[in-house]
Amino acid sequence: MSLPPFLVKATLLLTVLLGFSSMTAQAQNEYIICSGGPALRKWEDLRNPGQQHDRWWGNFVRTARVRMQELQRTQPKGTVVTWLVYRDSYLRRAAEDHDPLTSHIESVQSTYGINLVWFRSKDDLINYINRGSSTVPRNRHKISGFEFFGHSNKYCFLFDYSSDVYAASTVWLHENDLPRISRGAFARNAYCQSWGCHTGESMSRAWKKATGVPMVGAIGKTDYSFMHLRGWKVALGSGGRWTN
Repeated sequence: MSLPPFLVKATLLLTVLLGFSSMTAQAQNEYIICSGGPALRKWEDLRNPGQQHDRWWGNFVRTARVRMQELQRTQPKGTVVTWLVYRDSYLRRAAEDHDPLTSHIESVQSTYGINLVWFRSKDDLINYINRGSSTVPRNRHKISGFEFFGHSNKYCFLFDYSSDVYAASTVWLHENDLPRISRGAFARNAYCQSWGCHTGESMSRAWKKATGVPMVGAIGKTDYSFMHLRGWKVALGSGGRWTN
């Protein structure tokens, strides 16, 4: 016995709605924290004492770890917290400090349940933003947040500043690279912030133009010194302010 046409249509509609609800329930967001690397002491010791960077190797690691702990407490249940870390700078600094820094970073993954992803180039970073990974595919996990801890200037994130070359970077994400990032990678109302210097002077505007998502950035410098006295929070330099 065949069903009346209106019941057939109703059944099909219900099936589609149930399938969509199931997909929605299974979908999760991903919050990405990205850490650039520290400078080498052999380069920074060439500067005057008041102008040196990264006397401690963990400026962009401890701040990121504290932020990820906050996110685990405050983000919706099921949010994947991913930590993208520029590997090569930590390998160089580990050799200089005679300390297994990459092992220290990997201990954060195991201790706090973070999804750690090493990267070595801007292509690695862009590909991860656009596609995710086999375990966190982008079609199932939209990016609800992206924050950067590291060296930067007004035009780019400098992942290896003063690591491979004195006072310069050989690996960066420039604002001209941002159109390669897929707008569809981000969730609606995603939050983005750079904790590096000068991002708000140009790159924040370029980020929003390319991705459709505002990025909070600093006008002026940010300050990673004496963070243990302020709960491992990044501060603004003298005269600085945040903008998006």
